[in-house]
Amino acid sequence: MAGIGGSNYWEDLRKQARQLENELDLKLVSFSKLCTSYSSSRDGRRGDTSDTTPLLNNSTQDRMFDTMSVEIEQLLAKLTAVNDKMAEYTNTPGTASLNAALMHTLQRHRDILQDYTHEFHKTKGNFLAIREREDLLGSVRKDIETYKSGSGVNNRRTELFLKEHEHLRNSDRLMDDTISIAMATKENMTSQRGLLKSIQSRVNTLANRFPTINNLIQRINLRKRRDSLILGTVIGVCTILLLLYAFH
Repeated sequence: MAGIGGSNYWEDLRKQARQLENELDLKLVSFSKLCTSYSSSRDGRRGDTSDTTPLLNNSTQDRMFDTMSVEIEQLLAKLTAVNDKMAEYTNTPGTASLNAALMHTLQRHRDILQDYTHEFHKTKGNFLAIREREDLLGSVRKDIETYKSGSGVNNRRTELFLKEHEHLRNSDRLMDDTISIAMATKENMTSQRGLLKSIQSRVNTLANRFPTINNLIQRINLRKRRDSLILGTVIGVCTILLLLYAFH
């Protein structure tokens, strides 16, 4: 069984572990608040168009982040060293009867150390990701503002040139459509003229091939004209007779 000196040594290690754990708990809470305020201040500055300046600017928050990171890492290293000493003590001769209780206590402190380490790295990673993203967005916004300020005078002229270019393109399309319609009309008229020539040629061919039919058609036309003349003469004579009878 461990002696009085060994028991006091173990209690001193436990006190050191609890003290470091309390300090780490407070530091991690402040560290998390710093990261949250950093993100909130960035969001506020992104949507704020006034000239007001936040209480903590980027450089101040970055310095606080670096300082607190170093302090937390040092506390984690000290707590790790205390846990290692506690593990060595559990392996010393004379602690066999208390080994189960000591190991339970040591495991609890190790779990706390692991939780604090995980929380620290998670918060630190989130902070670095936010800072990297915001730095990238800030650089992009700065480039855009620089471009706008440098080319603001030419924006109106560029816009007018683009509109004029679009008008010219529309005019070209209209001209192309008009030319296409004219070409289609010309082709259609050429096709119709060829069709009429073909019909006339076929009629002439039939007339030359069958001269009897041609002569018959000419006789029919002559008889029709003769009958029209006779009918017109009869109608004229009857009209004259009617007029003479009416005025007699």
